[in-house]
Amino acid sequence: MNKRILRSLAPEGRLRAAINLSNFLLVPRVLADGTPTGTSPDVAARIATELDLECEFICFERPGFIADAVDSDQWDIGNIADEPARATLMDFTSPYALIDAHFLVRGDSSLRQYQDVDKREVSIAVLERSAYDLWLTENLRHATIRRASSMVEAREWFSRGAVTVLAGLKPALVEEVANNPLCALLEPRFTAIRQAVGIKKGSPEALGFLNKIIKEMISTGFIEDSLKKHGVLDKLSVPVF
Repeated sequence: MNKRILRSLAPEGRLRAAINLSNFLLVPRVLADGTPTGTSPDVAARIATELDLECEFICFERPGFIADAVDSDQWDIGNIADEPARATLMDFTSPYALIDAHFLVRGDSSLRQYQDVDKREVSIAVLERSAYDLWLTENLRHATIRRASSMVEAREWFSRGAVTVLAGLKPALVEEVANNPLCALLEPRFTAIRQAVGIKKGSPEALGFLNKIIKEMISTGFIEDSLKKHGVLDKLSVPVF
């Protein structure tokens, strides 16, 4: 192992991996002792194994909090989505999983496809500082974005008619439709969330090392096997290189 890469990625002598607990697809369960389980922790643990280091999970309630802590020496790698706003703070690997993000509307809505949503009379509930919130902020010009502190709050706004559209990850919105057939999912997706590994900017050699591991995990089937093990293979897609 290149000592420069080791010092860059794990200066404390162990790999501190920031894990986003709000991503229920990649972290579907947290054990009684607080240990997160899922593909995101699996990826972090695999990287630590490649470095021959112990992996320590540093858990955050939301992805924005991981980005906020990039310069505070709380973590060494951050498992969150690669978005342009975050890329000003962090360098990201190629994605290891993709998650579709969609809009949900009521059955009587005049909105029929995602391109219809960006109108002045439209209000959208979204989880604050999620990857798709960042995408909407960057790309919408007319609709009003209402940022909730949790998806429970965002769903509550939508259900009582405080907003006209609910934005979210497809698996969660499909469940909403199953619970309320009067709702409809707009096709196609408005974006795909690129789940990746981020590090503090300025370490191209370390980033190249991580990219190699990510591609190996994809080509060997490690990512697919992990998604299958955690019961979410049908809800995400694995990138093809």
